[in-house]
Amino acid sequence: MNDMHSLGFDEIKINKLRALETEGVPAYPYKFERNSTIGEIREQFSEIGHERSGDEVRVAGRLHIIRHHGKTIFADMTDDSGTIQLYIRKNDLGEEGFGFFRHYIDAGDIIGVRGGVFKTKMGEITIWVDEAVLLSKSIYPMPEKFHGLKNIETRYRQRYLDLIVNEDARKTFRTRSRFISLLREILNEKGFMEFETPALQPVYGGANARPFTTYHNFLDQKLYLRIAPELYLKRLVVGGFEKIFEIAKNFRNEDIDTEHNPEFSMIEIYEAYSDYLDMMNLTEELISHLCHQVLGTHEFTFGDTPLDLKPPWRRITMEDAVKEYAGIDVMAHTPEELRDIAAEHAIVGHEAVSCPGEFLALFFEHFVEEKLIQPVFIHDFPIETSPLAKRHRSKEGFTERFELFIAGMEIANGFSELNDPLDQMARFEEQDARRRHGDPEAQMIDYDFITALGCGMPPTGGVGIGIDRMIMLITGNKSIKEVILFPQMKAISPEQE
Repeated sequence: MNDMHSLGFDEIKINKLRALETEGVPAYPYKFERNSTIGEIREQFSEIGHERSGDEVRVAGRLHIIRHHGKTIFADMTDDSGTIQLYIRKNDLGEEGFGFFRHYIDAGDIIGVRGGVFKTKMGEITIWVDEAVLLSKSIYPMPEKFHGLKNIETRYRQRYLDLIVNEDARKTFRTRSRFISLLREILNEKGFMEFETPALQPVYGGANARPFTTYHNFLDQKLYLRIAPELYLKRLVVGGFEKIFEIAKNFRNEDIDTEHNPEFSMIEIYEAYSDYLDMMNLTEELISHLCHQVLGTHEFTFGDTPLDLKPPWRRITMEDAVKEYAGIDVMAHTPEELRDIAAEHAIVGHEAVSCPGEFLALFFEHFVEEKLIQPVFIHDFPIETSPLAKRHRSKEGFTERFELFIAGMEIANGFSELNDPLDQMARFEEQDARRRHGDPEAQMIDYDFITALGCGMPPTGGVGIGIDRMIMLITGNKSIKEVILFPQMKAISPEQE
């Protein structure tokens, strides 16, 4: 019993469960035959009057508020499709059945009911219960549904409780599910194929990030949780698949904040014989269409910020964005002058920066990102910060890379993909040198990927879109923890419990 207390179980409910076991009444039966959901009942009987219907419904769900009125009980029951009121009378259930309900059934229990439907004088569609069956006895104290579950820490740690009592949370994750389903549907219609690539990789790559490291005993080697599926998907393009995507879980051993979780979801899309301009067009089409499909409009608010995702979206180079928002023409200054500007503004990390391209990226992050509210493509990134992107066709020192920003958040990142194996090897060597000199986010050399490029990869455009951040935007949630079902949390020690 001490273990039960440590789990937070309700002793009174446990005693009821034990009593049911003694009496031979199953508290967890195997099945209940339903002929309706609550949503279907509410739709079917929306025009019903105060007289009880002749049609019998069989429906199941979780009880929330139970109101006792002598020989009558009213209760609210919820399933995945909605909530409905129950009307339970001693005259209908009989002495034994009514007494069983009063004594053994609590808020939080899952029950099945059989009965007719009517509308109360207050206009509430209600099930007139002829029979009630206990399907699962809840022995954990339920939060009050009326007030919801307010404690943020509890909501994230015990998401099941959050979903039980907070309709807004359920709505968020229904929206997430629909968004991903529509995303797949649109890409399938465009002729893209979905693939799965390894989450455990011998060489991590595809982004600049610190990996999670593990060890495979049988192979006797170190492995890494993927930070991106990029290098494996490009191998598929080499192999002849021309339009592909993957909805992937990625893992990055980084800080946790309102926009970052160590485990997150994104989609990566690749199309042969395309470039970064095509990927900008595809990204704009996908996101604007999906938002309109899910929300019914291109215009919505994120917190107090109005957003308009109707195309076309603005496009501006990183160099011009820093000129516009910070008043700094980076390429007109020497590295020494740029370092003085960075020091003057106390920009973190400027001491390790040595070339104009790196200063451009640093100034963009410090001065510009948070000001990019309406959707905008920032394009033409410095080569130093883009080891997997193709050199710009007309601007020395830059690459054909873009990032999409909405509400100050990076939403997507795309390139004209680098397909020159010798150039890619040189970029990897520069990254590996940084890694060996202590940069924990620099990439390793993936020799097999270089070999794949040596076989020939066609001109290719690629883009990665952050699914979690997109769901944040369209559901109006300003923390990534609100849109990830089980966000990473610091473990609770026994002393804290």
